Amino acid sequence: MWDKNQKAAVLAEGIGTLLFVFLGAGTVVVTGGLLGEQLTAARLMAIALAHGLAITLLVAATARISGGHLNPAVTLAALVTGKIRISNGAAYIAAQLVGAALGALLVSWVIPVAAHGNLGAHSLGLGISINQGLLAEIILTFVLVFVVFGTAIDPRGPGHLAPIAIGLAVLVDHLFGVPVTGASMNPARSFGPALVAGVWAGHWIYWIGPLIGGVLAGLAYQFLFRPRDT
Repeated sequence: MWDKNQKAAVLAEGIGTLLFVFLGAGTVVVTGGLLGEQLTAARLMAIALAHGLAITLLVAATARISGGHLNPAVTLAALVTGKIRISNGAAYIAAQLVGAALGALLVSWVIPVAAHGNLGAHSLGLGISINQGLLAEIILTFVLVFVVFGTAIDPRGPGHLAPIAIGLAVLVDHLFGVPVTGASMNPARSFGPALVAGVWAGHWIYWIGPLIGGVLAGLAYQFLFRPRDT
């Protein structure tokens, strides 16, 4: 039986992911569908800032409740390295996926249908092969999860600065990754819009890439940089 703190943690993961998808995917829809912009440098910066600032705020809001994962790749990396229990990790991922779907659904309710597009679902950039996209997602997620471990999970890290560092990692990853893969780094962020919009082409890339990248980053940090006496 779960206690009150565990229930609050799962709820925080769901709400946090819902808001992240609403703000992140919503910005993609607003700048593309409502404003009718192509992927200019200005729109790229707007999308990167929206995702980076949103995750900064939401990690800060949920860190003391659930750890502020808001991402199945982060949760799986924490599971593999023994930072959380399997039951908690499974509940986190389920909450993240439900929250992501609800976040995308809210975007579809707020934005006129004519401007929906794919609701911010991820897809490969022009000329990007499956292998290139998969490798990009592995590397981008490695960057993000490595920062998470170094600032939020490692007790020696600057925990008070973790939300800012994580937000900056998401922002920088988007600057590089949006034209390549859309810069998922987060299977829940990809899943919510794909489910609501019914856009599944290449969707597996946005699970396999982030999960591999996240686990590799967690293991690398765990075995290369953990304190010698632990």
